[in-house]
Amino acid sequence: MTTAQDGPRRPIRMCARCGCTTDRPVLVHEVHAATGPGFNVYACPDCAPGYPPRRDPSID
Repeated sequence: MTTAQDGPRRPIRMCARCGCTTDRPVLVHEVHAATGPGFNVYACPDCAPGYPPRRDPSID
């Protein structure tokens, strides 16, 4: 959704660590599922540095 004065709408996500909502989410983890779709875990910019770096499961 785009409006003339606001520009494109930014995604809003909840931080997995502190529970606050943020319009600047940082992807910190991808959960893969064998039966069905996985999901992404987001953190706010303040909490994101506390997460370990994401790993690529295809490399393991």
